[in-house]
Amino acid sequence: MPFNKRNTSNLFYIFITTHLIVWTLVPTITNNNLPLDTIEALAWGSNLDWGFDKHPPVSAFFVEVFYQIFGNNDWAYYLLSQIFVVISFFIVWKFSEEFFSNKTYSLLSVLLLEGIYFYNFTSPEFNVNVCQLPFWTLSVLFAWKGFKSNKTIDWLLFGLFAGLGVLSKYLFIYLLVAMDVFFAYMIIKKKFSLKSLISLIPFFLIILPHFIWLTENNYITIAYGLHRTGAENQYFINHLTHPIIFLGKQIGILIPFFIMSLFVISNFSSKLNFKDQKLLFLLTINIVPVLLMFLTSMIMGVKIRTMWMTPFYLFFGVLFIYIFQSQIKLNKLKSFLLIFSILFVFSPFAYAYVSITQTDKRTDYKGKEIAEGLQKFLDNNNMSSIFYVSGNEWTAGNLCYHLKPRPKCLILYGKEEIEVVAGEAILIFKSHELESLK
Repeated sequence: MPFNKRNTSNLFYIFITTHLIVWTLVPTITNNNLPLDTIEALAWGSNLDWGFDKHPPVSAFFVEVFYQIFGNNDWAYYLLSQIFVVISFFIVWKFSEEFFSNKTYSLLSVLLLEGIYFYNFTSPEFNVNVCQLPFWTLSVLFAWKGFKSNKTIDWLLFGLFAGLGVLSKYLFIYLLVAMDVFFAYMIIKKKFSLKSLISLIPFFLIILPHFIWLTENNYITIAYGLHRTGAENQYFINHLTHPIIFLGKQIGILIPFFIMSLFVISNFSSKLNFKDQKLLFLLTINIVPVLLMFLTSMIMGVKIRTMWMTPFYLFFGVLFIYIFQSQIKLNKLKSFLLIFSILFVFSPFAYAYVSITQTDKRTDYKGKEIAEGLQKFLDNNNMSSIFYVSGNEWTAGNLCYHLKPRPKCLILYGKEEIEVVAGEAILIFKSHELESLK
């Protein structure tokens, strides 16, 4: 099929629509229960605040909006996750148009992302990593527009989306630090505009309520993040092994991406023009955040968990195609599309196979049946009104999600006992006791 502007755009929209449908349907059909992080976000959403023990509030806000619309229908939260993914793909597509006059290159920039499993296999679980995706892409898009055109509206939108990104997950700061590197370059080149500082207004207005909450709660979220890195267990060897493991994992993650690129790029030799502002911007937003994560691991001797890198590779396709665009052979696109199609089909089948054949996963939990058993037990004892449930994020979170009317959830991490306040009675269960009620 000959590629032109119209059918290339059509292919893009067919791709994101198919991706949305497939990755909503597959987990809906094959999973019995929502994943842990989604249940946890729903538990937070039942009792919304400006922050939580583990994370800032934006992910909980979005799942709560969907709960108010769709209730406890699992498919809605798989759909929410894919909406965030395809919005990110769309923003990458629009961003790439700033760099390529040929829309085929823009299409390739997005299709290559299907070679990174963050955007397919792990995407059904809506969590703080997925929640960052649209804000990561929107921040990059409007930062670039700001640098290019210096319009007030672009800088204001950049500040808005950057603030929402930080309120999704603190690691978003790594992108903002990378952008500060580009700001510094612009200052050196005397191309810096004071108008860009207007972005700080929406940014600080967005994060201020959370910062107040954070100070009032002893910076509990930051303490949790440091705990997750293993920062309290310091050995000298960690400063060597953890960054090496981190690099090895990143290479492994990108192998399918590189294999796909072999079918569209004929030669991987290219001279980099470091006077090219577009190239410098792409290198900054793609390489600097990953480099900063590596340096964090090396300097602090901490673990970088693989899923934390979910948003970091969104613009790798744009960077790769931009560097090697002179080596792209459009007559090889049929081969590329074949490989892409194989991967596009294989990934959901692999997800479905794992979901169906492995029966001891979180998504096999009988959360709905346990909640129905508890409700029946309460009804039989004339205690049908449940005000709140407290306990660990998994068992208590599932109860709060499935019970009707929905009680508020108070998460007590590491607590095996589940406390249910029903009417004027307080019932305390062990997790296994709840399962026996189903």
